[in-house]
Amino acid sequence: MTSAADVTVLIRYQAQPGKADQARQELDALIRTVVAEEPDCRRIWLHQNTSGPEQLLLVEHWTSEAAFNGPHMHTPHLTAFIARAPNFLMGPPETSFWRGVSGAER
Repeated sequence: MTSAADVTVLIRYQAQPGKADQARQELDALIRTVVAEEPDCRRIWLHQNTSGPEQLLLVEHWTSEAAFNGPHMHTPHLTAFIARAPNFLMGPPETSFWRGVSGAER
Protein backbone atom coordinates (compact mmCIF):
# COMPACT_ATOMS: atom_id res chain seq x y z
CA MET A 1 0.00 0.00 0.00
CA THR A 2 1.30 3.45 -0.85
CA SER A 3 0.99 6.54 1.26
CA ALA A 4 0.81 10.21 0.34
CA ALA A 5 4.52 10.51 1.15
CA ASP A 6 5.55 7.79 -1.35
CA VAL A 7 7.37 8.80 -4.50
CA THR A 8 7.41 7.22 -7.96
CA VAL A 9 10.80 7.17 -9.67
CA LEU A 10 10.95 6.83 -13.45
CA ILE A 11 14.32 5.65 -14.74
CA ARG A 12 14.86 5.49 -18.50
CA TYR A 13 17.75 3.43 -19.88
CA GLN A 14 19.09 3.08 -23.41
CA ALA A 15 20.74 -0.27 -24.09
CA GLN A 16 23.60 -0.51 -26.54
CA PRO A 17 22.62 -1.86 -29.97
CA GLY A 18 22.15 -5.62 -29.76
CA LYS A 19 22.40 -5.65 -25.97
CA ALA A 20 18.77 -5.16 -24.94
CA ASP A 21 18.48 -8.74 -23.67
CA GLN A 22 21.61 -8.41 -21.55
CA ALA A 23 20.44 -5.07 -20.16
CA ARG A 24 17.05 -6.56 -19.32
CA GLN A 25 18.65 -9.54 -17.56
CA GLU A 26 20.95 -7.26 -15.54
CA LEU A 27 18.01 -5.06 -14.56
CA ASP A 28 15.88 -8.10 -13.64
CA ALA A 29 18.59 -9.32 -11.27
CA LEU A 30 18.98 -5.85 -9.75
CA ILE A 31 15.22 -5.50 -9.27
CA ARG A 32 14.98 -8.81 -7.40
CA THR A 33 17.79 -7.79 -5.05
CA VAL A 34 16.49 -4.26 -4.41
CA VAL A 35 12.96 -5.46 -3.61
CA ALA A 36 14.25 -8.27 -1.38
CA GLU A 37 16.84 -6.24 0.54
CA GLU A 38 15.64 -2.63 0.66
CA PRO A 39 12.51 -2.08 2.78
CA ASP A 40 12.08 1.50 1.50
CA CYS A 41 11.45 0.14 -2.00
CA ARG A 42 7.75 -0.69 -2.34
CA ARG A 43 7.85 -2.20 -5.84
CA ILE A 44 9.54 -1.99 -9.24
CA TRP A 45 8.29 -2.72 -12.75
CA LEU A 46 10.49 -3.01 -15.82
CA HIS A 47 9.01 -1.94 -19.17
CA GLN A 48 10.44 -2.27 -22.68
CA ASN A 49 9.49 0.01 -25.56
CA THR A 50 7.40 -1.92 -28.09
CA SER A 51 8.90 -0.06 -31.06
CA GLY A 52 12.47 0.21 -29.76
CA PRO A 53 13.55 -2.71 -27.56
CA GLU A 54 16.76 -0.94 -26.56
CA GLN A 55 14.64 1.54 -24.56
CA LEU A 56 13.93 0.30 -21.04
CA LEU A 57 11.92 2.02 -18.33
CA LEU A 58 11.89 1.26 -14.61
CA VAL A 59 8.87 2.42 -12.63
CA GLU A 60 9.86 2.32 -8.97
CA HIS A 61 7.85 3.18 -5.87
CA TRP A 62 9.81 4.32 -2.80
CA THR A 63 8.88 5.59 0.65
CA SER A 64 10.62 8.88 -0.17
CA GLU A 65 12.98 10.59 -2.59
CA ALA A 66 15.54 10.73 0.23
CA ALA A 67 15.44 6.94 0.63
CA PHE A 68 16.12 6.49 -3.08
CA ASN A 69 18.86 9.12 -3.32
CA GLY A 70 20.48 8.26 0.02
CA PRO A 71 20.91 4.71 1.26
CA HIS A 72 19.84 3.01 -1.99
CA MET A 73 22.55 4.72 -4.02
CA HIS A 74 25.26 3.34 -1.74
CA THR A 75 24.22 -0.32 -1.66
CA PRO A 76 26.74 -2.87 -2.93
CA HIS A 77 24.29 -4.30 -5.47
CA LEU A 78 23.62 -0.90 -7.05
CA THR A 79 27.27 0.19 -7.11
CA ALA A 80 28.16 -3.15 -8.76
CA PHE A 81 25.40 -2.67 -11.35
CA ILE A 82 26.65 0.85 -12.11
CA ALA A 83 30.19 -0.51 -12.57
CA ARG A 84 28.93 -3.15 -15.09
CA ALA A 85 26.51 -0.84 -16.91
CA PRO A 86 28.99 0.54 -19.50
CA ASN A 87 29.14 -3.00 -20.92
CA PHE A 88 25.48 -2.92 -22.01
CA LEU A 89 24.04 0.60 -21.59
CA MET A 90 24.65 3.69 -23.73
CA GLY A 91 25.18 5.94 -20.74
CA PRO A 92 23.65 7.04 -17.47
CA PRO A 93 19.87 6.83 -17.20
CA GLU A 94 17.39 9.70 -17.13
CA THR A 95 15.78 9.78 -13.69
CA SER A 96 12.75 11.77 -12.57
CA PHE A 97 10.63 11.84 -9.41
CA TRP A 98 6.82 11.94 -9.36
CA ARG A 99 4.09 12.10 -6.77
CA GLY A 100 0.68 10.58 -7.50
CA VAL A 101 -2.18 13.07 -7.40
CA SER A 102 -5.10 11.15 -8.95
CA GLY A 103 -5.96 7.85 -10.54
CA ALA A 104 -8.33 4.96 -10.95
CA GLU A 105 -8.14 1.18 -11.34
CA ARG A 106 -10.51 -1.44 -12.62
